[in-house]
Amino acid sequence: MGEAGIFSEDDRVELVEGEIVEMTPIGWRHAETVTGLTRTLLEIGGSHYDVSVQNPLVLHERGEHLPDLALLRRDRPRDRLPAAEDVLVVVEVADSSLRYDREVKLPLYARAGIPEAWLIDLTADRAEVYSEPGERGYGKVYRTGRGGKVVSATVEGLSFGLAGILPEPE
Repeated sequence: MGEAGIFSEDDRVELVEGEIVEMTPIGWRHAETVTGLTRTLLEIGGSHYDVSVQNPLVLHERGEHLPDLALLRRDRPRDRLPAAEDVLVVVEVADSSLRYDREVKLPLYARAGIPEAWLIDLTADRAEVYSEPGERGYGKVYRTGRGGKVVSATVEGLSFGLAGILPEPE
């Protein structure tokens, strides 16, 4: 659709279950969190995975999503957009999009078989780590606040303090 001139490169839209969904604008706390998280993930294990920032992820023929971050397998095919089987962890940073991310996007990621999803909830300054994907969503979740650690359930050795990536509250 972008090639046909329906949308420009700057339009923030996703294809979700065959429907075009306009994404909310990115605020400063969201942007700073994505930047801090990217830096942290590269410092911790950048030689073990690729960090994809706000790039397309194809879950199925009716969905092309733009997660805030995705940790991708290094040995994935390079002749197509990343797909669910290429993803180790998918990350959504949410403030105004919290309900949509939790109720729509996370279940889609689980049904696609992505092993782990993180939801960084800027409204509560906490992280939610989801694992054990299935048709009904993720089977396991743990939450940690600003003073806690995010510990990957599926990527060995991947953990960091949440306070290091969160900007100060408004």
